[in-house]
Amino acid sequence: MNKVLLIIQREYLARVRKKSFIVMTFLVPGLILAMYGVMALLLINSDDLNRVRLVNVVDESGVFASKLKDTKTIKFISSSRPVANVKADLKKDAEEFLLFIPSDYTKPNGVEILSQKKPNFSVVSKIEEQMNDIANANSLVRAGIDTAKLHQVSTAKIAITSKQVTEKGVEDSSVGAAYGAAVAGAILIYISLFIYGSQVMRGVIEEKTNRIIEVVVSSVKPFQLMLGKIIGVGAVGLTQFLLWIALSTAITVVASNFLMKDKVNAQREQVMKQNQPIKVQTATPTAPPSPALDMYNSMKTINYGYILSWFIFYFLTGYMLYSALFAAVGSAVDSETETQQFMFPITLPLLFTYILSFSVLVNNPDSSLAFWLSVIPFTAPVAMMVRLPFSVPGWQLALSAFMMIAGFLFTTWVASRIYRVGILMYGKKTNFREISKWFFYKE
Repeated sequence: MNKVLLIIQREYLARVRKKSFIVMTFLVPGLILAMYGVMALLLINSDDLNRVRLVNVVDESGVFASKLKDTKTIKFISSSRPVANVKADLKKDAEEFLLFIPSDYTKPNGVEILSQKKPNFSVVSKIEEQMNDIANANSLVRAGIDTAKLHQVSTAKIAITSKQVTEKGVEDSSVGAAYGAAVAGAILIYISLFIYGSQVMRGVIEEKTNRIIEVVVSSVKPFQLMLGKIIGVGAVGLTQFLLWIALSTAITVVASNFLMKDKVNAQREQVMKQNQPIKVQTATPTAPPSPALDMYNSMKTINYGYILSWFIFYFLTGYMLYSALFAAVGSAVDSETETQQFMFPITLPLLFTYILSFSVLVNNPDSSLAFWLSVIPFTAPVAMMVRLPFSVPGWQLALSAFMMIAGFLFTTWVASRIYRVGILMYGKKTNFREISKWFFYKE
């Protein structure tokens, strides 16, 4: 046991002392925050998004031209000139569009929009939305239906508030926040298993090719070496994740306070310019909540401590399971280029579940498929991270946890029998048949 602890200590300290580990630990949270900040600035100040597009409308039907309304980014210009002349003028201005509406606009591909550049999706969708509304209203008028009364009775907008009935009572819930947490958990667990599992494989290949392993195995057993390497690298990964979470939280809180302070100061200056006293509101504001506040309130419905604790569990058990197999692959080859034929069958269940996460699992977290994928050890880390925000029954969590522990113990035992032979094999091309023989070799 002391030898395993020494290997764990060596693997852990050797990696956390690297400049790359220190730089990435502090750089990633800042890069993520900077990325979101740049995206927000680009969306707010983008000239391309705010630029007004001129749309020349040639309406042979006489239904739409007078009813199309200008928006912030689209200006409609009705034209009575022939289509050919308007087309010719498009060559002079690359930013103009020609909307041609034939008399028989209901036929397939009847309405056309022409321009020198391909129109973006936003422009086309906004024009389609207006035309569909006008066409529907025109059909209602022809049918003798008063559209004014119809609009009066159809102005109600119903918003559904999600509530969850628990043993503690009725609690707030947010489907959107649960969806976001599920997708984020699936992505994080999928990427982390690959990153840190691959580090184990590369470390094994490096020690094998440098012939360091021949000296090491003279004093420790191959199983002890593999176990120490897996736990050591896993501890590095867990340390980095916890630091990322702590730093990201701290940066987010500081940035939020800074932005809110700037907003309050800006409002105070505006009030002072108007020579009006600043009133401190003690009552609940009657103004409708902003989208940012709605998002903040929805995010508060997620139990982050619960999800984080299970994330750590599935990261550790999933990492132990896959890194043991990665270590076996690393011991069977002499270079990283030879690992591809062995890696795909191993990672296929994880990839399969990752693809299903964004369509099937997140929309049906309580289905039979979701249950079995969250129980099978090779797919459970990703599948269960998708299901956790949607309240998984306790017995299913217990069964999944038991299967994960049993699964990584079994795969570690299988991988160790391959590792003990492959780590001392040099210059020999291996395949699945050869690896299966190593499993049955007696010590």
